Amino acid sequence: MPDSIVEIKKKLDERIGEHVLVKAQAGRKRITTHHGILSKTYPAVFVVHLNDDQGMLDRVSYSYTDLLTRNISIAFDEEAE
Repeated sequence: MPDSIVEIKKKLDERIGEHVLVKAQAGRKRITTHHGILSKTYPAVFVVHLNDDQGMLDRVSYSYTDLLTRNISIAFDEEAE
């Protein structure tokens, strides 16, 4: 991933509508994984609409600083294979 929030937002703006895999730290040794579609980007956050098999969650938002500090990792379909 790029080294600044502005670069991260530009990269994600180019990939809106694509399938993504987001891995986020949910505690000391727990990692949550969400499959979905990158739907929108806002000035401080981006939104991922989750697939129906993920349970009751409908969409999840993350901040660009989460990517910058590596609290989450994001991979697009062609990168995940």
